[in-house]
Amino acid sequence: MKTQLTLVGCALITSLTSASALANKPLEFKDVFDFKSAKGTQLSENGQILSLSATPYRGNATGQVYSLNSNKLIAEVERGTRPTISKMANWVAFTQVPTLLEKETTKKKSDLKNNLVLVNTQTGEQQSFNNVKDYVLANNGQWLAYRKNENAEEDDKKLDNDSAITADKKDKSYPLVIINLSDKRTHTLESAFTYGISATSDQLLVSQSYVDGGNNQITLFSLDSFTSTVLIDEPGVVASKIAWHPIEKTVAFTLGNYVNDDKRRRQYELTLWQNDTLTTVQSPNPEWLMGKTATLTWAEDGTRLYFENRPKLTAKVKQKEYTDESSLYDFEVIRDHKGLNVWHNNDAQIKPREEQQWNENNKNRHYTAVYHVNSQQVVQLSTPNMPELALNTERATSLLGYSNLAHLEKVMYGGFFADYFAVDINTGKQTPIINDYPFRPSLAPNGQFAAYFDNNQVQLKNLGNNKVSVLSKAINATFADDKHDYPSKQPGYGFAGWLNDSSEILVYSKYDIWSFNVNTKQAKRLTNGKKSNTQYRVIKLDKNQVAFNSNDTLLLSAINLQSKQSEVAKLNLATLEVTKLLTGNKRFDVIKKAKHADKYLFTEQTYQQFPDIYQTDSNFKQPQRVTNLNPQISNFAWGQAPELISYKGFDGEDLQGVLIKPADYKKGDKVPVVVYFYRYMSQRMYDFPKMELNHRPNFPMFTSNGYAIFLPDIRFEIGHPGKSSTQTMINATQKLIDLGIADPDKIGLQGHSWAGYQSAFMITQTDMFKAVVSGAPVSNMTSAYSGIRLKSGLARQFQYETGQSRIGKNLFEAPELYIENSPVFFADKVNTPILIMFGDKDDAVPWHEGVQYYLALRRAGKDATFLQYEGEPHHLKKFPNQVDFSVRMMQYFDHYLKGKPASKWMKEGEAFIEE
Repeated sequence: MKTQLTLVGCALITSLTSASALANKPLEFKDVFDFKSAKGTQLSENGQILSLSATPYRGNATGQVYSLNSNKLIAEVERGTRPTISKMANWVAFTQVPTLLEKETTKKKSDLKNNLVLVNTQTGEQQSFNNVKDYVLANNGQWLAYRKNENAEEDDKKLDNDSAITADKKDKSYPLVIINLSDKRTHTLESAFTYGISATSDQLLVSQSYVDGGNNQITLFSLDSFTSTVLIDEPGVVASKIAWHPIEKTVAFTLGNYVNDDKRRRQYELTLWQNDTLTTVQSPNPEWLMGKTATLTWAEDGTRLYFENRPKLTAKVKQKEYTDESSLYDFEVIRDHKGLNVWHNNDAQIKPREEQQWNENNKNRHYTAVYHVNSQQVVQLSTPNMPELALNTERATSLLGYSNLAHLEKVMYGGFFADYFAVDINTGKQTPIINDYPFRPSLAPNGQFAAYFDNNQVQLKNLGNNKVSVLSKAINATFADDKHDYPSKQPGYGFAGWLNDSSEILVYSKYDIWSFNVNTKQAKRLTNGKKSNTQYRVIKLDKNQVAFNSNDTLLLSAINLQSKQSEVAKLNLATLEVTKLLTGNKRFDVIKKAKHADKYLFTEQTYQQFPDIYQTDSNFKQPQRVTNLNPQISNFAWGQAPELISYKGFDGEDLQGVLIKPADYKKGDKVPVVVYFYRYMSQRMYDFPKMELNHRPNFPMFTSNGYAIFLPDIRFEIGHPGKSSTQTMINATQKLIDLGIADPDKIGLQGHSWAGYQSAFMITQTDMFKAVVSGAPVSNMTSAYSGIRLKSGLARQFQYETGQSRIGKNLFEAPELYIENSPVFFADKVNTPILIMFGDKDDAVPWHEGVQYYLALRRAGKDATFLQYEGEPHHLKKFPNQVDFSVRMMQYFDHYLKGKPASKWMKEGEAFIEE
């Protein structure tokens, strides 16, 4: 291990020395366009192939395929995105998208077509298929099926047959091409709507849907013999979803018929093709049906099939229509064409939330049931009184269910609460765990115990006798999140999981991982992080894994909370031995493990080192770097290594911030500083900066152009978030001045959203900052309190009473606090130039909050400029706007912090219409 670290360290030193020798070019905005990131990273199940899409911030992506046996790049695919590796790892498929130029210049987006490119992982050879809508690769890698994006059946096509059964408007059918990748044999099936290849790679099921519906059929196609068997042949028939058994020649599909043109009320049936026989799986309640959007999910071992159903919907009430002269004056007909929402005080939810929930969740609401294949029993798991289920297909006997129905009104002012249940997958029995609870409990695999955090302690509930035991009370450790500074219930640090036999639960304290025996309640400390100020957490690479064997070896992340140094370690549960695997002054992230091989992928990064991908085995002794996505870093004056700066919070608490000095900094220099913040930022000590242009500063853009960047931690006092964060910021920034680094006349402040509010408020209290850029700030808490978050439809009241804004009381209880923390009331105290930015479709903060502050500042005769980006949400999404704001932000700071001439828009503004 020591040798391995030395080699990695030498490589880093060599690369940094080389970078230092060449680093003399400041970054320009166009340079940011070229920086790539790895998108859609895939690792083959046998651990031999890595694929990804190297995607520049602006430009055309490149699909890449690496052999991890030779550690070499074996193929590149122009414009290759969304890679998929076949189970046998003999093919990598890329969706080849149109060029950026084509995307930007094509008026009708439906004219843009994707291609499919297959890469042979043995030879590197590529095969291209044009105009591909979607595709499936067989598990054995021998077969490819794809729908060709042409000759789609048009919804508006005129039919001579008035009795034609037409598909739903968005249900398009395309020719399905089937190819044997070994001998190149091909076959085409017409009008494929849905399709899927069996896990055994010898059969394909397809739902064929024609424009008039008369010839619709469900067809089983034999791949080996190229022969078809029609399973169902009737006008209008359709399979909305198809799911093959993960092991056997069994396929499940949802069977419906377009003869009912009301797609929400159309009845679908769960149908199985097994042993050459079609059978229908009935819902436990005969009055319940499947809808079009119902999903199908097999357990990995194929013993269970999870599906969705719902009660039969009532008949749709048709709108009254104008039919004759008298109907034009009929009040009932006229009023039936009204546009109205009635907001009633007894409504559980306000109308925007009700509408959002209807469109997102309730319009096509289904409930989960399970079909036990061996016993052929069907069990209903979620129900209207408990609609949500945390589906984990590998949990043996129980699932976590929950319902917020009793707390829908409370979410408007108190946050999110739910009632939680253990759901037995064999009986459907719902056993209550805890009600009116803001955090998610952890349920034992056998469903007999549940753990949750309450009253500052870890609680264990025996679901058999409802007895609750306090596990952590006698333990000398911190289990309550001590960074929680909200006016709401304090959360715990969470749970790592259970042992498979449910005998022990693994719990996080601030530093360590503890194991508690559910029978004896005895505790074991599995790590020893408190002594070294190190926080240990389990790295979970399999999202379905909820339990561990007692002799497993777990991968751990380890962060020194003082130095921010990162480690990867392993914990042997049998011996409790903790072994360091990767350590150093950088950040490590284990990102993937091969399903059937001892192969891991990880990244390592610093501010100056891009997080390229490395490969290794479980010992992590000889890691090998695989990718090199951004070698151009060495061409730029990037910035010096970040440093931790210590200072005091508003209440004397020890806090830290990350200082990144400019690339050409010399000891004794006093430099302009841009402070960027939100809440806690010091954990970014070893993060590579995001190479993009958006609502935040691009750090290397500033540090390579003579600025220092400072990222301070901020803490808040409940009821006084504005003043407490201001004092903390003054303390943090004064430390830079005292150290002789910051020029006190050249310090700028930038924040967005919650930090946008803080920056807007701070300049009403202090003149320390010479320019501020504030994105999407709340300026008037009295008006924002009863505003609406348009994206979620929620009233904003919960944010102030129990959430981020931290007032802790409602507006009627403490109007003075809402006024005290609102910068709009103190606009006349501002002496700092401010640039306010908002999208006028902001879906989190009402954008008129920015207008209010701008108008108040304008009335007070202050230096304020307002940027209204049209059609933009809370964070800028449109590329031209992202670039524009980044340029203006730099121009603004360049003028006020460096003394460069003000740009024309800063001096004169811009006309609404400029000829």
